[in-house]
Amino acid sequence: MTLTAATAMSIAAVGALLTAAPAEAAGSVHLTKIYYDSPGKDTGSNASLNAEYVQIKNTTSKAASLKGWVLVDASSHRYTFGAFSLGAGKTVTVRTGKGSNTTGTKYQNRAWYVWNNTKDKATLTKASGAVADTCAYNNGSVDYTAC
Repeated sequence: MTLTAATAMSIAAVGALLTAAPAEAAGSVHLTKIYYDSPGKDTGSNASLNAEYVQIKNTTSKAASLKGWVLVDASSHRYTFGAFSLGAGKTVTVRTGKGSNTTGTKYQNRAWYVWNNTKDKATLTKASGAVADTCAYNNGSVDYTAC
């Protein structure tokens, strides 16, 4: 059987696509939700602050160390993860107010809101400074956005 140049190029292109697929299937650590407008009036109570949060999910098949990773908004409010490992397939919720950290919830220990009620952008960076994910919203008629 003799291959034409076009057939050979098509086979090479399919091979390149098949090679790239496993990297995508491996998953990533990414932003999944920002609940930016906590219910009720913005009174600054700890309960209200903690109703404002960001969720981060590990879609990989193994635990991911988030030590030194940073979650930041457009106004440069930063939350830096300490020693923390996010399990495979697990989600961590980063709340704005005060509380006791667990494996599923981290607290920024802030006394006022981070996420603007109408427009903002979350950026998650790795300890190396490389951007892992971003999520922006521009809608004051809802309380949260899925990333």
